Amino acid sequence: MNPTRQRRLWMALLVLLAAAVGGGLIVWALQRNVTFLHSPTEVRAGKVPEDARFRLGGVLLEGSVKRETGSLRVAFEVTDRFNNYPVVYDGILPDMFREGTSVIATGRISDGQLVADEVLAKHDEQYMPKEVADAIAAAKAQEAAGATEGSAAGEAAPEAAPAPSEATTSGGTY
Repeated sequence: MNPTRQRRLWMALLVLLAAAVGGGLIVWALQRNVTFLHSPTEVRAGKVPEDARFRLGGVLLEGSVKRETGSLRVAFEVTDRFNNYPVVYDGILPDMFREGTSVIATGRISDGQLVADEVLAKHDEQYMPKEVADAIAAAKAQEAAGATEGSAAGEAAPEAAPAPSEATTSGGTY
């Protein structure tokens, strides 16, 4: 082989190797920053690895917010109206954070609860993230399928959980 061609071949191979290494590093960095959205039902079913960072989406359960006096630490539960999951957050909550509204908490599981490092709340009365709405619909379908199987086996079907209600306001300020 001609020395010029051999040099060009080595250069082309080095460029391809550098591109492959660069592409691999980019994919690795992006995978570390990906956070998946799960419903409380999925978390309770064990579909989330214990050490993974993820987003928990659902509705802030009414009557579940407990604030520690003298600190910013807040404990609450997120529900998809079929299962609840406890969340602990230490920080300033968004203004729209109210019971019965959609929330997304991002964090990791520790001691059977989500230790959140970020909490987001819905921005208007009609908004619900598509992933949360899909998770609630899937949980309803699974519940209906379970109720149908229970009725076919001669068992009493469990009562359906209450559907997420429209947020109502009393006209006053919060």
